[in-house]
This record gives sequence, structure tokens and C-alpha cells, in this order.
Amino acid sequence: MDKEVAAPPVPSRATRRSALTAVATRYGLGVVSGLIPMNQSGVWVARGLVAAIMGALGSSPRGTRATAVRTPTVPGDWVLGPGVRFGRRAVYYIHGSAYAICSARTHRSLAARLSAVTGLPVFVVDYRLAPEHPFPAAADDIAAGFDWLLTQGYAAGDIVLAGDSAGGHLAVDLVVQRAREEASQPAAVALFSPLIDLTFGLAAEQERTRRDPAITAAAARRLVDLYTAGIPDDHPRLRLDLAFADRLPPFLIQAGGAEMLSADARYLDRELRENGGTSTLEIWPGLMHVFQALPRLTPEADNALLRVRDFLAATDPVAAETDSKAVS
Repeated sequence: MDKEVAAPPVPSRATRRSALTAVATRYGLGVVSGLIPMNQSGVWVARGLVAAIMGALGSSPRGTRATAVRTPTVPGDWVLGPGVRFGRRAVYYIHGSAYAICSARTHRSLAARLSAVTGLPVFVVDYRLAPEHPFPAAADDIAAGFDWLLTQGYAAGDIVLAGDSAGGHLAVDLVVQRAREEASQPAAVALFSPLIDLTFGLAAEQERTRRDPAITAAAARRLVDLYTAGIPDDHPRLRLDLAFADRLPPFLIQAGGAEMLSADARYLDRELRENGGTSTLEIWPGLMHVFQALPRLTPEADNALLRVRDFLAATDPVAAETDSKAVS
């Protein structure tokens, strides 16, 4: 993706291609996901299935570089798009898939494209997965990863968070906990199809209007329960309190109009703004869960990342100060 290409507006309606994709997904992946048992064997099947989909429908730019990080407490990958070098800013990426399925490797293509379009190195943390590592293992690993980046010379305000699905919940948990501790915050948060309501009540309500092509709210809840088993739904690290929104970074929230988590995206946007935070919500008509990761399936994926590029550039305090001096 050319860094000089202008970011297009969010489409006003679904395309024929997105509608056909949703139908094919419902009678393909949607049927298969309902048959996978939510136990250790089922999780192994789901991990292989999702990895295959991400590999087949993702696309890394030629010249992408990936370097593994394997510290005792923070494993992950640095992913740099073609021509990207380490500098003052970096993206901290938190992958999703119900706390149980994906990895830094499955999300390498998305990280590479995000790096290429923003010009920033992307660190994808490989947090521990359920059911082998239940709550709060993932949340603890996300906090450790952010602290590790601070030891690498990055200021909190020079880090931008990005994440998808359950990674969205983990990203919000991170900034909420830092607000409680009055710790310095990252510059911005960009989320793709964030999961916020771990009871899937919002998703189930949305499902009554339009079924998610990929998975039902009940099946997704059973998968997330592998991480949250035995923990009350109202635990403060699960039901996130956004009363501190005025202390949080600005958010960009993107979701597909065909997915059930569009309800979570709307809820998060509303809660942030009503509590004094800054949020921009984009619902892309007809598109599915984390469509940004699947450019070979949805051409809109690259356009969405262009809008992320512009959002992150606008939240760079150093660039803003430089522009202000240039104008004066």
C-alpha cells in the first residue's frame, strides 16, 4: 500500500461481493464452527482451521521482515513492512480469537500490512492461550508486553495500541488499568471488531436482527468461557468500567456491518464518548469479523488500514507540534 494514497471514506452500503462472501461464509465456516466441540481437542481443530484461513486469505507485502522476541516473560514477533525501520514510535498489536486460538504468526500478515501502511514497526505479543492458561494469564501478559516495550526505550506516548476481537478487550483492559494506576498512556488505540461484552449479551441481541456469518453468539461464548471459567461475569477485569474514559487515549473502532460484534463496537464507542473520552466509530457495511486481516477476500481491508494510518498520524504529539511550529 502506497503511503501517499488518500484514505477513502467508509462505504455507505454493502457491495455485492461482500454479500456473497457473507452467504458463502455462513454455509461454510458458519456450519463448521457450530460442529467443533469446545474442549481441548476442539480448540486444536479450531487453531488449525483459523491458521489455514488467515494464511490463505492474508497477504504480506514483499520485503516484510519478522524477528522473534523470546524473553522469559514476553514472547512475540517484531514485524516490519518493506522499508520500515525502528524509530521513535511503534505499534503494540494484540491479536484476538477468543483468548484461545491465534498467535503472532497467524497475525503476521495483518501486522505486516499495518506496518507497511503506517511506516511503524509492529510488535505482536504472543500471550498465553486458554484453556491451558485461563484468566488472567492473557491480561497479565499484555501488561508485561507493554512494560517490556517501555524498557526498550519507547515512551508510553510513542506507543500506539492496536488489536482485534478479544485483543480489543485486552487492549481496553490495559488502558483502563493504567488509568486506575495513574500511569502514562499510549498515544492511541485502534481496534478491529473488538469484543467487549464477554457474556455475549450484546452479540445475542444483535443476532436477533442479523446472524453473524461465521459463528453464533452461543458458540463464541463457549469458546471464551475456556478463558473465564469460574470467574464472575462482573469481575472488574472482565466487565470493564469505562468511567475513566477521560483519562484514556483516543480510539478508532472499526467493525463489519455483518458481524455480531458490531454491537460491541457501538457500545464501546458510546461508553467512551459518554464518559468524556474520544472515539471514532466506523461500521463497514456488509463486512465480516476482522475483515482487515483478509485482503484476498475483502478488498476493503486495505482501505480500512489507510484510515488507521491517518488516525495514528493525527495522534502523534511530536508531529502535531512540528506542524504547529511550521504554521506559526
